[in-house]
Amino acid sequence: MDQAGTLRKLMHNRAPVKQISTKSIRVISVTSGKGGVGKTNIVANMAYHLQKAGKKVLVLDGDFGLANLNIVMGLEPRGTITDVISGAKDLSDIAIKGPQGLMLLPSSSGIFRMSSLTLADKSILMDRLENSDLPFDTLIIDTGAGINSDVLYLNAAAHDVVVVSTPEPTSIADAYALMKVMSQQYKLKKFKLLVNMVSDEKEALNVYNSLLAVADQFLNISIEYLGFVPFDRKVSQSVMGRKLFSEKYPNSPATLGINEVANTLVDLEEPRPVFTGNLNFFWKTLISNEVSI
Repeated sequence: MDQAGTLRKLMHNRAPVKQISTKSIRVISVTSGKGGVGKTNIVANMAYHLQKAGKKVLVLDGDFGLANLNIVMGLEPRGTITDVISGAKDLSDIAIKGPQGLMLLPSSSGIFRMSSLTLADKSILMDRLENSDLPFDTLIIDTGAGINSDVLYLNAAAHDVVVVSTPEPTSIADAYALMKVMSQQYKLKKFKLLVNMVSDEKEALNVYNSLLAVADQFLNISIEYLGFVPFDRKVSQSVMGRKLFSEKYPNSPATLGINEVANTLVDLEEPRPVFTGNLNFFWKTLISNEVSI
C-alpha cells in the first residue's frame, strides 16, 4: 500500500472525534529554504503581536529535532511533542503560556528520532491537535529549514505559507527552491514573502522583485509581499536575555517592522471553511492532495 493509501486507512480506522469546535482556525506556517535567516525570532514576535491584536494564538515548534522556540521566549517546557507522540502526555499537559498570553507547544532538541517523523508519528500528532480543547483561533507553525518531509508536510497543511528570506544570494536561492518544490510536488501556488535583516524597504523590495521575476518565468505561483524586518542589534541582545525583542524593546526598528507584518497578516486574512473539530483541515488537506510523507 502506498503512503496516501496508508494515510486513508489510518484516518478511517481512528477513533471517532467528538465535535469540540465549529469555528474557523487559521494556520500560518513560517518557513525558509535555509537556516540562519531569523525565522524562529520572526515566529515568536509575530505570534506576540497577533495575540496583542486580539487573536488567540497557539504556536507549534515544528522543528521537531532541533527546537528552540521556548529558549527565544524564555520558557521552560514541562513536556514536548515527543511526549505527546509517545502517549505519555496530552497537548494540554505540555502547552505553556508565553508572552501576552499566547500558548506554545514545545518540541524536542537533540533527539535524532524526532528529526524525521514517521507517518504514524504524524497521524498521532494530528489526532491530538484535532482533539485538543486548547482555546485558539490561529495556529502558527515554526517549521524547520530546508525541504525535508516534515517541513513540506507542515507547509502543505497551512492556509498561509510565509517564506522568510534575507538579502543574501544563498538565502534567496534557497527560498526559491523551497517554493519550487512545494509548487511542483505539493501543488501549492500561493506564498507570502517576508524579508528579514535588511537595511530598508528598498532592499527588501529588491529581494521580492528578484524572486518574483524568476518565479514568473519558471513557476506558476503567486508571491505576495508581506513586509520586512530591518536588521537590528536589539534582536540578538534579546535572544541573549531570553526575551522577545518586541517585549524588551517595544520601539526598536525590528519591533516596529514585525508589528507591521502582523497587522498586514490580519488585514489579509481570508474567509475559510468551518471545520468540525479543531484541526480536521490537516486530514482534509493531506488526503485530498495525497501528500507524500
